[in-house]
Amino acid sequence: MTYEQVSKETEMSMWESGVKKRVLYAGTGDVVDYQEGTKAVFHYETCKLDEPPTVLDDSRSQEKPMELIFGKKFKLEIWEKCLMSMRVGEVAEYICEPKVVVLYPIVAKSLRDIQQGKQDRPRHCCGMSSDNSLGYADLDELVKHPQPLAFIIELLKVEKKGEYSQEAWQMTPEEKKAALPQLQEEGNNLYRLKQFHQAADKYAEALGCIEQLLIREKPGDGEWIDLDSRKIPLLLNYAQCKLILGDYYPVIEHTTSVINRDEGNVKAYFRRGKAHAAVWNKREAQADFSKVLELDPSLKGAVKKELKILEDRIKSNKKEEWEKLKGKNVFG
Repeated sequence: MTYEQVSKETEMSMWESGVKKRVLYAGTGDVVDYQEGTKAVFHYETCKLDEPPTVLDDSRSQEKPMELIFGKKFKLEIWEKCLMSMRVGEVAEYICEPKVVVLYPIVAKSLRDIQQGKQDRPRHCCGMSSDNSLGYADLDELVKHPQPLAFIIELLKVEKKGEYSQEAWQMTPEEKKAALPQLQEEGNNLYRLKQFHQAADKYAEALGCIEQLLIREKPGDGEWIDLDSRKIPLLLNYAQCKLILGDYYPVIEHTTSVINRDEGNVKAYFRRGKAHAAVWNKREAQADFSKVLELDPSLKGAVKKELKILEDRIKSNKKEEWEKLKGKNVFG
């Protein structure tokens, strides 16, 4: 990320104790008034002060820019202070003394883990593991030998609370509970539009909210039972999307979760049976379809159709295997 036109001509100024700021590219409008719940969307690049600068992290290498919600107790306080001094569209460089960025390795570890799919978005950034390693050699080095860091930040967009859809990790428990009907309805609408990937994402988001709410309740209590029961239609809808998309193992997993909660759920057995058939689990498919007939004999025609499809696939596969063996002339 370079802004040669300005960076060589603008002097660094002491902006905060232990921090110098240089505007590389001027933004527009006024400095934003960040109230609780305001979301800043920005790109950042973190560098050491060696020559040439060693880049530690660069959000532009990821699919999405960084998002920070004010009032959520983000560990790296200096980023909030930097953003509070910026206008939308501005690009600025901040040179920070070691005392200001002592928590950067921990924050960077958490962000890297999220980007690599090792964890979901946290409410607070986590600490070091039991072996005193963050799992990244460059971050471990920063912990052992603190040093100044440079942040180049580009403020892309600012949204007030209510102007954006919050992710589950950004919500309060009350907001999570209130969001459940809307997320399910959005999923249903996307399903009707045959946007199955997006619909599955909405159902998964709602399930994530419930999981986080369940952690706060005592298993077996009334509120816990009510929340857990709300997972059933979401699990079934998610499984149906995955079935259509040909992603069969999540179907088996999530319909089994439904059956563990409701042993008489016909939809769960039928969808699991179709998924088992698709991955050649003949016995499991037959068992599930038999259970469907036991619970709802009116589905005999649908079950017969699925079993015929399975038998035809098995016969076709056996024929293909036989033709391959003949072609190899294994007997002579």
